[in-house]
Amino acid sequence: MQDCVDDLRSTIAAESVRLLSISDSDASIKPAPGKWSPKEIIGHLIDSAANNHGRFVRAQLTDDMVFEGYEQDEWVRLQRYNERRWSDLIALWQHYNAHIASVIESIAPDRLSLQRSSHNLDVVGWKTIPRDQPATLDYFIRDYVAHLKHHLSQIR
Repeated sequence: MQDCVDDLRSTIAAESVRLLSISDSDASIKPAPGKWSPKEIIGHLIDSAANNHGRFVRAQLTDDMVFEGYEQDEWVRLQRYNERRWSDLIALWQHYNAHIASVIESIAPDRLSLQRSSHNLDVVGWKTIPRDQPATLDYFIRDYVAHLKHHLSQIR
């Protein structure tokens, strides 16, 4: 799991520099109707961090991984990320994910590798796992980092 933590930290460092080179006004531009602006994508990643932070902690306390979902488009709309300062959004995203990296680093190996037959990663995962197949917290954390990197690649 240390490789995943290192990947998350290096991604945060490199992408923060790249993202901050984008102007506030450019970060507000939606590439097409119905698509998120860079500000909204980072807002979505902040929401993802908030939701998954809780999931990563709760998964250490239970033997299942059944988590409440959230309406991501509505979260982005209601929080009006496009009206926020770009540098503030980047700072929040950066600090929240640095905290998540520390949380991940402290998870006991047996909790990471525990096969969970009860999960809903078919609903809340980015790259889903069928409900009838076991899942691990290790997989779910790696999925989180892959999801984060996917959305960052959209801001290019």
